[in-house]
Amino acid sequence: MKAIGLTEFGAPEVLRELSLDFPVCGEDQVLIQVKGVSVNYADLQTRRGSYHAGGTIFPVIPGLDAAGTVVAMGAHVTKFQAGQRVIAFPHTGSYAEYVVADSDLVFPVPDSISWEQAIACPLVTFTSRMLLSKVAHLQQGETLLLHAASGGIGTTAIQTARSMGAAKIIGTVGKPEKIQAALDVGADEVLCLAEGDFSKRVQELTDGKGADVILDSLGGQYTNQGMDCLAPFGRLVVFGNATGSYSQLNTGLLHASCRSLLGFSIGSTRKLRPAWFAETAPAVLQSLCAEQVHIPISARFSLEDAAKAHALLEERKITGKVILMVQ
Repeated sequence: MKAIGLTEFGAPEVLRELSLDFPVCGEDQVLIQVKGVSVNYADLQTRRGSYHAGGTIFPVIPGLDAAGTVVAMGAHVTKFQAGQRVIAFPHTGSYAEYVVADSDLVFPVPDSISWEQAIACPLVTFTSRMLLSKVAHLQQGETLLLHAASGGIGTTAIQTARSMGAAKIIGTVGKPEKIQAALDVGADEVLCLAEGDFSKRVQELTDGKGADVILDSLGGQYTNQGMDCLAPFGRLVVFGNATGSYSQLNTGLLHASCRSLLGFSIGSTRKLRPAWFAETAPAVLQSLCAEQVHIPISARFSLEDAAKAHALLEERKITGKVILMVQ
């Protein structure tokens, strides 16, 4: 079986074609022929050795999600049939022709959802919905602030928050040329981080109240600035560390104002609370079918060109999603 993986950590060039044994489907698993996979920032971290790299055994296959068709099922699996279109969060990496996934992390894809949307959607839609509903508990009429608003999760979270009744959505981006991408999917205001501390502008846009929910994938100084514009009873959720640095916060900023600092990892949730995926799937799929959420796709590559996809994503110039077409 053909796959793309790495035998050492490093730059995009370490990704190369591998010939692997055909995956074996366990009793509670599903074997899937992969149509395509989405490329995510976590894949870049995997390649560099900075994403859950403890005890790494090479070769490593990147990829957290996949879309494809069911080939076979384990003896205990009865809810799928061969040839059925599905999205999945595989047991191992997904940059491959075939993957195996636990059956409770596989979900049927309605025919009304195109293959490209199915390929682009799993990680960004489930992450966005879990962040907003399971962790931050976004309520109708609240104000949302989110960083990296023009990226895959950012553009998806904006649309998801709007469908959940957010009254005001404020995004931040790293470069002025990315502002329009966030506005196009429904952000009310988009701030450029290159212009300085965003917290004062957020306070102005909310009449001094601040944001009720902040989704922070950056970390570092931006977490501190987020606390400066978090409303009383607000929830700041840290779910990434794109800056490569960590914040140190004065916990005195929390209790008197009833504000909360929360953390989230889709990888840890997959391992420790897989039931969240099944609970989240109906809302995710319904929002795609109803076109409340449409994922902008900026670039498409073949599986063999995964290194080029990684190099493009690392430039931080694009908006939306990058996908790999396998079949």
